[in-house]
Amino acid sequence: MDYYEIGQRIRKVRKAQQLSQEQLAEKIGISTTHMSHIETGNTKLSLAVLVSLATVLNVSADTLLFQSSDNQKIGAFNDIQEVFDSCTPQQAKVLVEVIKSTKTAMDKYI
Repeated sequence: MDYYEIGQRIRKVRKAQQLSQEQLAEKIGISTTHMSHIETGNTKLSLAVLVSLATVLNVSADTLLFQSSDNQKIGAFNDIQEVFDSCTPQQAKVLVEVIKSTKTAMDKYI
């Protein structure tokens, strides 16, 4: 496991949410120094801290642990879930059909 890479992903999400290290550390109950060490990969984070980070940052633990296209898919699924959560059942059915049609067209042309 590359703790530096995990720390950098945590840092990226933290900054995207406009939180300082101090603010995030306070929210999860650790010191700012410990938060800094996590982000730089100088310390291994515990499972409890990982879960707290994911909860406070409102991302999955996978988003913090793993890189690349898997994170993009997870992010897309989360975005889609938010849209579906605000839909009526009839709207959700229409959206599913639109997504299927779009995927078919992408398969054909891309």
